[in-house]
Amino acid sequence: MKNQSQKGGKVMKNLKLSGCGTALVTPFRNGNVDYDTYVRLLDRQVKAGIHFLVPLGTTGETPCLDVSERLRILELTVEHCAGRPVVVGGGTNSLSQTLGSIRELERFGPDAYLIVVPYYNKPTQQGMYEYFKAVAESTDKGIVLYNVPGRTGANLKAETTLRLAEIPNVIAVKEASGNYAQISEIIRNAPENFSVLSGNDEETLPLMATGAVGVISVASNIDPEDMVALAEAMLRDDIAAARTLHHKLTPLFRNCFVESNPIPVKAAMAVMGLMENSLRLPLCRASESTCELLRQTVKELGFNI
Repeated sequence: MKNQSQKGGKVMKNLKLSGCGTALVTPFRNGNVDYDTYVRLLDRQVKAGIHFLVPLGTTGETPCLDVSERLRILELTVEHCAGRPVVVGGGTNSLSQTLGSIRELERFGPDAYLIVVPYYNKPTQQGMYEYFKAVAESTDKGIVLYNVPGRTGANLKAETTLRLAEIPNVIAVKEASGNYAQISEIIRNAPENFSVLSGNDEETLPLMATGAVGVISVASNIDPEDMVALAEAMLRDDIAAARTLHHKLTPLFRNCFVESNPIPVKAAMAVMGLMENSLRLPLCRASESTCELLRQTVKELGFNI
C-alpha cells in the first residue's frame, strides 16, 4: 500500500484509502488532554479492525489544542496504529499557517494530511485550487481534500475537486457537502487512483453503492466494529448485509449530530465508560436530554452501560 513511485520528482498516489477511517475524538480530563485514555481508544479502534485513523480533525476539537498537544496526539497515533494509515488533520484558513502545521507534524511520519477548505475566508474556486495546489507541492505525503461547507462557509465544487485530483499527491476527498449530485460527478469523473470518501456516516451506503470507497466516520468512535463491517460489506458488494447494518446504525448516525459534533459522541462515549465527558470551550457538554438520548441509543446497539 505504501510503495512509492515517482513521476517528475513527485511521489505518486501511492496510498489508496478505502474502508472506514475514524475521525478520532480527543479525550480531556481536568482540562488537559487525557493521553492514557487516548491510547486506550486507539487500541480499541485497532482491535475492531479499523482501516485507517484520522486524528486532529473537527471531531478532535483541533482548533482548541495547542501545538505540543497536537504533536503528542499524532506521535501516539503513529505509535499505536498497528500499521494502519494515519491521515492527520493539518488544515487552517491560512496558507502560511497550514504549511507551518505540516512542517510541525511531518517529523512523526503521517501517511497523509487531511486539509479542510479554508474556513471563514470564503475563497473562490480558483483561490481554493491555488491553495490546495500550494499545500500539495509543499510535501511528498498524500493530501486528502476535506469539503464541509456547513463548517467552512464555502463549497469545493466538483470541477475544482477534479482539477485537484490530477495533482500527483492529492489522493482523496472527504466529501461532507451532502450534495449527492456533486459527489456523484466527482465519483464518475475522478482518476482511478483517487478515493472518494463519505464525510457523513448516514451517506456511507448510498455513496459507496455508486462508487465511493469508504467513509471518515464519527460514529465509529462509538461502534467501530459495525462501521468496519458496513464498509467492508459495501466493498465486496454485499448490499443485503450493508443494508441491515445501515438500518441498525441509522439512529446512531442521526443522534451523533443532534448537537454540534463532537458533543453528542463524547456524551455517548462517557455513558459507555470510555472517557470523561469533557470538552473545551466554546464547546460544552451535551444537554441532559441529549445525554439521555445517546444513553438509549448505545443501549439499543447492545453495549453494556
